[in-house]
Amino acid sequence: MKMRNRREPNNPKPQEWLASELSEMRIADYKPFNMVDGEGVRCSLYVSGCKFLCPGCYNKVAQSFHYGQVYDDDLEEQIMEDLAQPYVQGITFLGGEPFLNTQVTLRLAKKIRKEFGNTKDIWSWTGYTWDELMQESLDKLELLSLIDILVDGRFLESKKDLTLQFRGSSNQRIIDVQRSLKEDKVHIWDKLIK
Repeated sequence: MKMRNRREPNNPKPQEWLASELSEMRIADYKPFNMVDGEGVRCSLYVSGCKFLCPGCYNKVAQSFHYGQVYDDDLEEQIMEDLAQPYVQGITFLGGEPFLNTQVTLRLAKKIRKEFGNTKDIWSWTGYTWDELMQESLDKLELLSLIDILVDGRFLESKKDLTLQFRGSSNQRIIDVQRSLKEDKVHIWDKLIK
């Protein structure tokens, strides 16, 4: 039996990991009014649970689906109230893995679009690559359809670079989701600093 190299993240088959089977709807953290998780002043929602288990993950505690508090209506109301502030540009989903917690992230993204339309942007980090997401479950594809900017790909220690804008390793991309979906081709965010 071949041992997997523990210096590499897990790699799922298409639709192998489903939020409906994994998520416990738990939140590792919520940080309003920060300027590190994307462009402008943002609210950041860190969901609990990730199966990629990237070695060197900066938020290892959030890999557990059991960690943190259960997402509830009170937190959702607080997030919506914080997003309503005129100086807040949008929200960022991080983790854990936002696409393995669609019961939370999809619900919130739909509410944001209903309440604010496109006046607030939605960013998300994911361990999935764009091509992997294109083969994924309907809930993941629906979440992707509501996102503006996606930072895709697993964190790879061998490609770690602390000078990169909004990324931890050079394999990760910052994708303009709406343009990419419209043109059926990956388009990198036009504000990327090289």
